[in-house]
Amino acid sequence: MARMLNLFIILAIAVIPCLKINLRIVELKAHKKMQSWNVLKFLPLTLMVLCTVLLIQGCGKEKSSPSNKIEGRTISYSREVSFINTNGDTLATIKAAIAQTESERNLGLMDVNSMPENRGMLFLFDDEKPLNFWMANTPLPLDIIFVNADKKIVRIHHRAQPFSTKQFPSDKPAKYVVETNGGFCVSHDIREGDLISF
Repeated sequence: MARMLNLFIILAIAVIPCLKINLRIVELKAHKKMQSWNVLKFLPLTLMVLCTVLLIQGCGKEKSSPSNKIEGRTISYSREVSFINTNGDTLATIKAAIAQTESERNLGLMDVNSMPENRGMLFLFDDEKPLNFWMANTPLPLDIIFVNADKKIVRIHHRAQPFSTKQFPSDKPAKYVVETNGGFCVSHDIREGDLISF
């Protein structure tokens, strides 16, 4: 709609001066008897201006608005992961995407712009060892939960800052890592020493 309005404004700006010239020539002919000037002589000029304006408008590309949201990578959440306190009570359950291969683990949640509240990612490693994670190209604040081979939480980094190149270490050997939205552990009272189940 805005594009059509712009087109009509440009046409009006282009055509009105031509019409004024044609009317002025008619007046001159009437008053000064200028028979050599013919109103139809300016019709080709008027049509040429109109065609040029239409061509320019038609070839112009729509620019994307800066308010358009840039879509990020989407992931599939396929595995349930439960968080269990030391009394055996389930504190929360999420659906997690699985990162099992080296390339999946390296990609992690990079370029994922949004994630539902009860979603996350479960990283599976072959061996239990000290691990380090970072947040490069990750636009979401995350809780990073390191878990040992017995599925016991050994370290939680709360609300890791998006796009940070800071290292987030496990401090102790870990075989699994769960990433959730930042603040998830605090809001569900998940602590170091609790267990996970998947």
